Amino acid sequence: MAEQFTLDLEDMAHGGDAVGRHQGKVVFVPFGIPGESVRVTVTHDRKRFAHARLLEVLSPSPQRVSPPCPYFGTCGGCQWQHVSYEMQLEYKQSIVRAQLQRIAGVNDTMVKTPIGMPQPWQYRNHVQFSVSDEGQLGFLAAGSHRVVPIERCLVMHPLLEEMYEALDVEMTDLSRLTLRAGIGTGDQMLIFEMNAEQLPELEVEVPVSCVALWPDGTAITLVGNGHIEERVASNTFRVSPSSFFQVNTMQAERLVSVVSAYLDGSPDDVLVDTYCGVGVFGVALAAQVAQVIGIENNAASITDAEVNASGDTNVTFIEGTAETVLPTLTGLVAPLVVLDPPRTGLGSEALSAVVNLAPKRIVYVSCDPATLARDVGKFVASGYDLHAVQPIDMFPQTYHIECIALLLPAGQE
Repeated sequence: MAEQFTLDLEDMAHGGDAVGRHQGKVVFVPFGIPGESVRVTVTHDRKRFAHARLLEVLSPSPQRVSPPCPYFGTCGGCQWQHVSYEMQLEYKQSIVRAQLQRIAGVNDTMVKTPIGMPQPWQYRNHVQFSVSDEGQLGFLAAGSHRVVPIERCLVMHPLLEEMYEALDVEMTDLSRLTLRAGIGTGDQMLIFEMNAEQLPELEVEVPVSCVALWPDGTAITLVGNGHIEERVASNTFRVSPSSFFQVNTMQAERLVSVVSAYLDGSPDDVLVDTYCGVGVFGVALAAQVAQVIGIENNAASITDAEVNASGDTNVTFIEGTAETVLPTLTGLVAPLVVLDPPRTGLGSEALSAVVNLAPKRIVYVSCDPATLARDVGKFVASGYDLHAVQPIDMFPQTYHIECIALLLPAGQE
């Protein structure tokens, strides 16, 4: 039997685990809360740190709540249902501050209070189910490829729940099932990711679009349209099955609002929308600036973006990576740049290409505080100052946090 010991939890780490110290070693404890005394047993022991399993809460935090989901602790989707929502937001702010201070060495007071949700449940417009060996739909367990069968998910929007409850599908050769919905339009879509080129046998009792995705990425429309539409910031966006779109429509509205305020565009400005996806920022801000140039490597997203900007004569999209397209944008004078890279952040070539454009404002949208802090540090070393960071809670009940950072040339107010 593994050793059991009592641990006083002191902090919350990026990744969602509470942290304590035992015999000089940092110990990470899922489902703990700072301020609690807990009984744990080590599951993975390393030279400088360890991971432990929570066995008993000896002195619970006042911020501990009863998780409403029966799968919490088994399913890997949520990490913080046991923490009051107000405290979740405080932890997210402190994690962003700590990452920026530790990695970038910048003043952590620039991190503003996170913009939370009035109702932090039933917000996801997009979920992806795995299929168990027995053919059951579910989510992956934390740190595992094991599928936890799910009957209901409390963070799914009701439009997704409606599809899930009405679904009757033969799971042969199905690797994953994705549900997407346009919260502002009511559009619904089922996306079947197949292991082989065999169409699924399905019956649905609600009017939805159904698409099959082959292993090579080819999409076949089975029922309805090959895309959904979603409404954000008074604009309607077409979104294809393989195109990225924010999973929280309500918070996406707030995201666009903050990005717009930070860019502070004028009729003479050129906006370079990098990692533009289906064109949300560029289309929403096109009326404020002289020209929008969108850059995106995903071909399906570019096709969607061109449809979404069809009424805007000052918007152009270029398919390609940031590091290859940005150096070709010669002749731009002090443009505005918005960046919305994947979780891994900016590559060194892409970051250098941004700096070489000499933008007068950089607005960096990030879903990972650690890579944001790394890249902010590089921008600071390249002659930019960090002026503000606004966290937005796109993912309640989880440790994930979206941030919008504003960078200006050094010395500029």
